[in-house]
Order: sequence, then C-alpha cells, then structure tokens
Amino acid sequence: MGVDLGDLLERRRIEIKDLSGRWVAVDAFNTLYQFLSIIRQKDGTPLMDRQGRVTSHLSGLLYRTANLLEAGVKLAFVFDGEPPSFKADTLAGRSESRDKAEAAWKDAVAEGREGFKYAQAASRINSEILEDGKRLIISLGLPVISAPSEGEAQAAYMACKGDVNHVASQDYDSLLFGAPQVVRNLAITGKRKLPRKNIYVEVEPEVIRLEEELERLGISRRQLVEIGIMCGTDYNSGLDRVGPKTALKLIREMGDLETILAGREEKIESLEEIRELFLHPPVTDDYEVKMKKPCTEDVVSFLVEERDFDRERVEKTIKKIEEAYRRGQSTLDRWF
Repeated sequence: MGVDLGDLLERRRIEIKDLSGRWVAVDAFNTLYQFLSIIRQKDGTPLMDRQGRVTSHLSGLLYRTANLLEAGVKLAFVFDGEPPSFKADTLAGRSESRDKAEAAWKDAVAEGREGFKYAQAASRINSEILEDGKRLIISLGLPVISAPSEGEAQAAYMACKGDVNHVASQDYDSLLFGAPQVVRNLAITGKRKLPRKNIYVEVEPEVIRLEEELERLGISRRQLVEIGIMCGTDYNSGLDRVGPKTALKLIREMGDLETILAGREEKIESLEEIRELFLHPPVTDDYEVKMKKPCTEDVVSFLVEERDFDRERVEKTIKKIEEAYRRGQSTLDRWF
C-alpha cells in the first residue's frame, strides 16, 4: 500500500527508548492490517474467539501497545475517514487481490500445501474490526482521532502543528503529506521471517526526517510529491518504467511533472487533484492528544468475557499500562 520511495530515502535506525516521552501519531488502519497479517496460526488462520470473530488485531493492539507505553512512548491512533473519489479503482483492485489470495489459501489448505503467504495477502479490515479496535484503544486511555479523509494526512498535520512528535507508518505517504518525522517498524520490531525462506532478520525502528531528505536530494516537497505520483500512489498507477531513481533524475532535469509529461505520450488522470490532496489534504482540528486513565474493567470485560482472552495475561498487561499512565501523570505533576 502507498507509494514506495524506499530506494531514495535514508533511514536512521533508532531504539524504542529514543521515543520515550514523545507523542507518536499512529496510522491506525495500517497498524491493524499489520497485526491481522502477522498474528496468525501456522496454517494461516487468524486468532479467533469461540464465536469465530477475529481477534488478531486486538492481541496486537493490547500487547504491542503495552510494550510501547511501558517504554515511555505515547500513542495517538488516527483512523481514516472518507477516501477521495479517485481512490476507488485502487480499493477495488485491492479487494479483488484479496479475494484471489483467499481462494489460493483455501486451495493450499485443501491440498496440504503451505498457504501462509496467501493467508496474509487475504487479510482485510471490516467495520467490526475497526470498531473493536477503537473500543479497545479508548478503553486503554489512548486518543482516537477520526480523520475527515486520509489518516496519514491527519497524522502529518498533527505533527506539523507540534501536537505530536512523530508519525508512525510503514508507508512513505506520510512524508508526501508533509510529516516532519516518520517512524517505520514501530509495531513490528523483533525477528521477522523472510518470505519462503527459513531465515529470520532483525526488524528495528527507523526514522526518516523530511527536511533532511529534501535538502539531501535537492528537491522541494512539491517535487517529492511529483516523484511519488510518477512512481505510482494509492490514487494512480504511475508512469511506465519509471521508478524512484528515474523519477528523481527527471525532476532534477526538467523541474516539474507537467514539463516531464509534455515529452511523453502517457497522461496521469486526476493529476492536479492528486497533487493537491498531498499538498493540502482535508484535515481537522477537532481532536485532543491526551492520555486518560485506562479503564481496567472495560478492557477485561471486552477481551476476557467477550473475546475469550486469557484473564491472567490481560490483567498483567493492563497493570503495565496503568503504571505507564501513573508515570506520565507523575512527570506532568512535576511541571506544576
């Protein structure tokens, strides 16, 4: 998902402790999707309660969030709103790809073959998963922000205002939306198995600083957006045989996307609207970035009594979150 500018951008490795005391706006949809993809049984089946309701995302939210809060990281979850109209084809294409992956997964299981990769590709988020995620986050005392449109755009806006310090996302779109600092791998640190190989690699958090990258590349943010559009975004398919390095070369030589397109037969549908979305996206000031006291009773009732989580493990995890909240309040009190 999103534009892939990884070949252009320098990423600095950091440790979780480097984010201690800092507010991080989390792309909630992206994070839920990661948990749904990664947290599965060996045959690819997601975690479920006795009624067959998926709980992989709730498990990831609870335990990974607790670890981050324990390390001093403060999290605000930003959820997508209404997608722009020109994203419809992309969303339809993703749905079709997941349908095909789900069919391939079922075939693999029936034939006794390895189907985990198909199961991951078949992951999808529905309204129940979204609402369950919001319910748990609120019960943990953490902010839930509803974006009017793209969540990454809202998160970037909050970071530009200084209401949060970083935006956490696996995508690079946050940079196109103007996020000053983007953290990747925040929710998936640790060892990760390489696809189709019995090899595990360390996954560590890394940060990308927008102004440093623009200066190093010698381009403006508008030009970075145009590079992204040439490579392909969630809103367009990009130019034929143009990757990040070629796009950068073209921008440096010709200055802007209109000049580049003037010399090509290809066109980009809705170019002006896509560029405007990245540069001036719909956002809202109707949010509060503040951690509240976790509601232990609500968390236990939801996860243990409704979703069949282990009571002892949930209660132990909630205690870590409560302690993180108390430490935060103690730190705040010292300022007054």
